[in-house]
Amino acid sequence: MAKTENGRPPSDMGSIRTLNSSHMEDESSLGSDSEVNGFTSERQTDRYGFIGGAQQYSEESAQDVPPEVLRQREVKWLDMLSHWDKWMIKRFNKVRLRCQKGIPPALRGRAWLYLSGGKVKREQNQGKFQELDSQPGDPKWLDVIEKDLHRQFPFHEMFVSRGGHGQQDLFRVLKAYTLYRPEEGYCQAQAPIAAVLLMHMPAEDAFWGLVQICEKYLPGYYSPGLEAIQLDGEILFALLRRVSPIAYRHLEKHKIDPILYMTEWFMCAFSRTLPWASVLRVWDMFLCDGVKIIFRVGLVLLKCTLGTREKLKTCQGLYETMELLRAIEPRYMQEGFLVREILEVPVTARDIEREHHSQIKRWKKNRGELNFKPAPRLHGARIIMLAEPPRRQDLKQNPTIVLEVPEPPEQLNKGKEERKSKKKKSIKKPSTIKEVPNPYPLPPEPSPPASDPPAAPAAPAPPSPPPDCSVTPETLPDTETDSNHQQSAPPTDLPAAKESALQQSTQSLSSSEQDTYL
Repeated sequence: MAKTENGRPPSDMGSIRTLNSSHMEDESSLGSDSEVNGFTSERQTDRYGFIGGAQQYSEESAQDVPPEVLRQREVKWLDMLSHWDKWMIKRFNKVRLRCQKGIPPALRGRAWLYLSGGKVKREQNQGKFQELDSQPGDPKWLDVIEKDLHRQFPFHEMFVSRGGHGQQDLFRVLKAYTLYRPEEGYCQAQAPIAAVLLMHMPAEDAFWGLVQICEKYLPGYYSPGLEAIQLDGEILFALLRRVSPIAYRHLEKHKIDPILYMTEWFMCAFSRTLPWASVLRVWDMFLCDGVKIIFRVGLVLLKCTLGTREKLKTCQGLYETMELLRAIEPRYMQEGFLVREILEVPVTARDIEREHHSQIKRWKKNRGELNFKPAPRLHGARIIMLAEPPRRQDLKQNPTIVLEVPEPPEQLNKGKEERKSKKKKSIKKPSTIKEVPNPYPLPPEPSPPASDPPAAPAAPAPPSPPPDCSVTPETLPDTETDSNHQQSAPPTDLPAAKESALQQSTQSLSSSEQDTYL
């Protein structure tokens, strides 16, 4: 019976290099790699894409965030990414705090690319990845890379398929790096770093993220001889003396070299050690603050595992101690607990640099000069940005999905123009306010008669309203109609009106009454 691997027959397990474009196009219509591999009926994928394994999601290892809090954080991160240079220069402490709280999953890939400086690197090297991807590569590295592909997160749906999409992109990224840095070549620990990046971003972005991690965050880690990782092991051991003296004395007593337990931790950035929820939180802080986060995680694990005398009773020798460090208790790696402990460890970037210089002096005294001298390590996203100031266009966010909107036909355009012109015509200009005459104007002062001889003063009758006034006599007060009736008789063609009490009276209005009326 033919052997199968991950549910696929051996005929589908050809070399990554021999996969032609037609084969890739055929698989692209089948969905995820786990579906290609036959896990459609029985598999149950968690929120991170894991089908099984120790890093699968569990309520004990993860810390859930309410959806409304997640939406608020997404809005804040979108604002930061839109004004990245201002936030990094003026409000970096706020960026650090938000990284410590956890980057929203929907924006994690974009945030990692900005934090690491991969976005700027990609914009400044347009077409470089495509150029490297089109080259054949060095056969000695290609064979090693191809053998390591199926070992990277075999329980994740992206890499579960032998020759699937995830493994193809991983091969492209690692091959491109060997061509980009031929003096370093390929190191097995680079594969999980690139795989984590590929889970959150396309292949080109993952390549530049890998470049930044290898050159800025962990320089020299993947170089021949692994001298940089040995130096950092001595730095970790020296810092442990201050953080946990009990664990330091135990490791020194049994002469357990740091390279035995911290190599995978540091070179893979804990991506193969911690539960996945904790891995993501550690990477959020690592890409923001640099390698000091990796040192702090290592110190927390050593302190929690070997920091008390009761725990040391079960490991009386080197073998027992190594077994304990290989199987750390899950409660120490739980997301909430681990993040709190990391933030409380009193280790800064200055402490690491100070210890780095002392360890280099000791190295030269005992072993001679270093064979490989990497570039200086940059501690965090802000220092990386200041070391290589970006242009404004380098930080501009380019949409990954562009929809081509078809132009509307001419008839629709004409109809829209006609409707717009009608709207403009229907909008009237504001008319000027017309002056309305006052229906109750104040009467003018009476002028004395010119020819009549002087007579006894009599109360002048109130003037009649102006002829153009539209108010009828019925709307005026009774006193006004009575006074008018005394001065001029009504026309003969009008019906006689009833005499009021004042009309029947023979007395004239006094001056006081007239003043009151006026």
